[in-house]
Amino acid sequence: MSLLVVGLSHRSAPVSVLERASLSTDAQFKLLQDTVAAEPAAEAAVLATCNRIELYADVDKFHAGVAELSTLLAQHSGVGLEELTPYLYVHYEDRAVHHFFSVACGLDSMVVGEGQILGQIKDALARAQELHTAGRLLNDLFQQALRVGKRAHSETGIDRAGQSLVTFGLEQLAAGGDVTAWARGKKALVIGAGSMSSLAAATLARAGVAEIVVANRTPDRAERLAHLLEEQYGQRLTQGGDTDVSARAVPMESVPAELTRADVAVSCTGATGLVLTAEAVAEAVEGRTGTPAAFDDESAATDVRPLPPTSVGTDENCPLDLAAVQQAPVQQSGFSVLGEAAVAGMDAATLEQHAAWVDNATVDRRPTARRTPEADAELITALAATAATLGRIPERRGPEPVATLVRPEPVLFLLDLAMPRDVDPAAHRLAGVRLVDIESLAEASADAPMAADVDQVRRIVADEVAAFGAAQRAAHITPTVVALRTMAAEVVATEIARLDGRLPGLDDKHRAEITQTVKRVVDKLLHAPTVRVKQLAAEPGGAGYADALRTLFDLDPEAVAAVSRAEESTEKNAESRGPA
Repeated sequence: MSLLVVGLSHRSAPVSVLERASLSTDAQFKLLQDTVAAEPAAEAAVLATCNRIELYADVDKFHAGVAELSTLLAQHSGVGLEELTPYLYVHYEDRAVHHFFSVACGLDSMVVGEGQILGQIKDALARAQELHTAGRLLNDLFQQALRVGKRAHSETGIDRAGQSLVTFGLEQLAAGGDVTAWARGKKALVIGAGSMSSLAAATLARAGVAEIVVANRTPDRAERLAHLLEEQYGQRLTQGGDTDVSARAVPMESVPAELTRADVAVSCTGATGLVLTAEAVAEAVEGRTGTPAAFDDESAATDVRPLPPTSVGTDENCPLDLAAVQQAPVQQSGFSVLGEAAVAGMDAATLEQHAAWVDNATVDRRPTARRTPEADAELITALAATAATLGRIPERRGPEPVATLVRPEPVLFLLDLAMPRDVDPAAHRLAGVRLVDIESLAEASADAPMAADVDQVRRIVADEVAAFGAAQRAAHITPTVVALRTMAAEVVATEIARLDGRLPGLDDKHRAEITQTVKRVVDKLLHAPTVRVKQLAAEPGGAGYADALRTLFDLDPEAVAAVSRAEESTEKNAESRGPA
């Protein structure tokens, strides 16, 4: 059996695809159940966050496993396999372990070094354990990944390379300024009461907001979060002195009204549709300012001059017959038939007539002579003379620069951390609104500087991957070694019983001494080969030593499998009892 991971993340897929492929909690449960029910997989776990969806499995066949896991991801995400496939990545065996440990350390996160991924890995393991889809391999893998992630954060300064997605998002809202100075005294609305929303609420409380309102579809969870916020942050000392944070819970129906009071809103729910439409955001801005909220492009649109008629060959008195243009291949380019593609190749006199008609000017309908080669030669000669005099060819006048409209200072700050998104992306264009969402965070983090500690974390990951591989390979041969020693013990017992039959008068003292001697001989003969085979099996490519040992000593495969089942049963019982 071997580890296989198939997934997609912000590094491989655009946000729009991640958004559509996101998995609800129910979908994750069904995906796990269907994966272990499939033929190639014996274990399964799914890691689903706002910017990644990964399916881990212990499979016995690589190609069949990739095909099956990819198909299951497509089925449960609702995105067609053909559309999803270009964005999927596959890691196998040691590369899969290396990828997962890198994820646990925050090296593969949108914001490098963020620590929230450790909690998400812990939740993914708990979900797989609850459904009994995590066996020995995935239990070992996930628990070791948690240890590696904690080691990276404790032994290096990876935290300085980045911060949590919440902190990074608030920094973007503050336009790169000090979050504490920006947040102090503001009123905040937190939509959702899950782990991300709770983290956002706590971060805002520490930053110095004056009020936090929590809205959630489950009132009890909203009440609980509000109570914890007041209990922990109700009295604290800030740079400005003693400050109280008031926190209260409201139903989701109150979000529109609360949005008119809030300075900043953070949304992270599991909703499949929009929680805040652009119209709702516009109404909130209007409620705060008293004036209708306009989209950035509305004022520009009112100054645009209407285009001339676009019908072909039917407008009265049009001097051009453009009916033939409808059949021309240039239509495939997407240009209007009255655009440059339609009139390409017409002589200047004809174009002048058309321009005069468009501007409602008097059109000279007298026959116009076609341009001749001689006339063209005169124009070229005149242009050459002008170039010789000026030293250059006269430049065509370029378009006048378009004045950029200055956005007003935002009165409402929105942070959307949900996947799929909670806030209508059209809110980006609303004057008076600053919206930061997963897509804009991805763009901003692409240019974030990497800390020097990242290299140290990479070395830690490499060392831990080698150690994990060695431990797994050594564990793989352990049942074979145990079966070999069991067989040797049975041989000793058989021979002692035969000795009792041949020497019935042998006293207990001599019998015990003979038995102990035979056992010591067998142990000494097996000691060196079993120790050495464990060492060899722990090295890369050592998986074949278990097969060699079974072949050399003619071990029953069922006996080896029985040892493995007994060990797994012991481990499960220990997990169910919990730590001592």
